[in-house]
Amino acid sequence: MKNIKSHSFIQRAIYSTVLAGSLVGLSAPAAFADTDKPQYRLIQLQADATREVTNNQMEAVLFTELNSNSPTSLSQDITRTLNEAMRQAAKYPQVKVSTGAQSTYPIYDDKNKLKGWRARAQIELKSTDFKATSDLIAALQDKMQVQSINFSVSDDERKRVENELMVEASQAFQQRARLLQQSWQASGYELVSLDLNAMNNERPPIMYAMKARDAAASMESQNVQGGNSQLRVNASGSVQLR
Repeated sequence: MKNIKSHSFIQRAIYSTVLAGSLVGLSAPAAFADTDKPQYRLIQLQADATREVTNNQMEAVLFTELNSNSPTSLSQDITRTLNEAMRQAAKYPQVKVSTGAQSTYPIYDDKNKLKGWRARAQIELKSTDFKATSDLIAALQDKMQVQSINFSVSDDERKRVENELMVEASQAFQQRARLLQQSWQASGYELVSLDLNAMNNERPPIMYAMKARDAAASMESQNVQGGNSQLRVNASGSVQLR
């Protein structure tokens, strides 16, 4: 008799568990159904924050180009020129110097016969000290030529300004959302999504096409001005009016 009662109890327990699981399974779609409902009064917005920032970083590319009948001697001449440039640059610790692209290629005459070799090598300068960079460029002009000079905003300054602009762009976005809330006579709004993107409009590089001695004289007498860049942060997203 006891075994029969125990068996019935176990059956009822199993039935209750299965029924509870069925109820959970039935209620689950209802819980997720809200996410499938269409969203009404959803508005897409954009807002910008911009600022003119003084370019505080100077970048320059200098190069040397030599010809020779022997690729071996040509390589030695290029190496000698670069080593001398590095020795000169060591006198200006404020300037970061790195070697750039290097290439060697054959030269052919009009009859497609090899008549020599040409090599080209670059060094790159970067610094926030404009005077030191200009002085170093002038010191290197006897062996190298200027390919380009560019002014930009340094990474540290860019990050600082962009962080401030992100706050300003977010505030401008919220201001527009509140204006639309009032226009549509809504009781409030909820932020659905927001993307913040940093952009900039820097000065293009200054390209030089002059002889080394002329460039040196010009650089020594030139008062270098970096100009400005426009940094911008765009805030775009959507809000739902209540």
